[in-house]
Amino acid sequence: MSNTDSGPEGKVPILLLKTKSVPNDTYAERFSTLKDGIRFEPSFIPVLEHTLQEKGLKVIRKLLRGDKIGKHELATHGGMVFTSQRSVEAFAKVMSDMAEIGDGDGTWPLLEEIPIYVVGPATLNAVRSIPQLPSLQVFGAETGNGEALAEYIMEHYSEWYGHLNERPPLLFPVGEQRRDTIPRRLMDPGLPYGTQIPVDEVVVYKTGVMKSFEEEFKLKLQKTENRTSRWVVVFSPTGCEAMLRSLNMLDPDTGKAKPADQLKGERNTYIAAIGPTTRDHLRKDFGFEPDVCAERPSPEGVESAIMKYIRQHR
Repeated sequence: MSNTDSGPEGKVPILLLKTKSVPNDTYAERFSTLKDGIRFEPSFIPVLEHTLQEKGLKVIRKLLRGDKIGKHELATHGGMVFTSQRSVEAFAKVMSDMAEIGDGDGTWPLLEEIPIYVVGPATLNAVRSIPQLPSLQVFGAETGNGEALAEYIMEHYSEWYGHLNERPPLLFPVGEQRRDTIPRRLMDPGLPYGTQIPVDEVVVYKTGVMKSFEEEFKLKLQKTENRTSRWVVVFSPTGCEAMLRSLNMLDPDTGKAKPADQLKGERNTYIAAIGPTTRDHLRKDFGFEPDVCAERPSPEGVESAIMKYIRQHR
């Protein structure tokens, strides 16, 4: 793989299949500076659209209205888990809507007395941005993935409620499509009595592919097709099929990725997966192996994986 590029100012396009965060996007910042002699050219192509699920929001609303999330005796949940920005946004919207119509006094001090667990810096930032909850106790952001967060919760939550014979349930707002890593680990029937942590999953949003994605992605691919090399970073299993189809890497008859010898022309497009969930989805559903998988789902993790690949293939 060459570290040069035929595009403007020798930049290597990096197509980030996500909505650009505002006001600042850490991926844009990370890939806009010189890296080991390489200048990347980041651009964003939104893939996902999220629809709030009223049934789940109603559950959250009822819990907040009844002060059921807290450490007092009558609370039904003693902590919360967030593993996506969208679940945080859905939870925050419930509070905002309640405050707007005068449902409650607009504050929830009981939530500031319990542990809130998050996975990764993006989710942490989302939680920290909830205006109604400026003093939450947030833990686990450094874990980086669901497996590590589950192990962290097992130890931390058990210490937090060590004075109780049984652990109070955790509230886990989630999307319709999610892995069961955390509930499976925390509620493992093989755990000793009293050490299991009940997890109450509440679906607050569902995710689908934006209708405009394929068209926008193809246009960006056309504009960069003559570059010596370019990278595509995929952030979610949702959209993988459309991505492979747009790259002409998908066999329409089998629904699987085409063998390498069937791809025409010299290869110039490289695929990076944000983490093992997306990588495993590409492997299992399409028989496709991305070129790299970030060890941590962060701008630093993606950059590290890509730069390691480039250095090895120069």
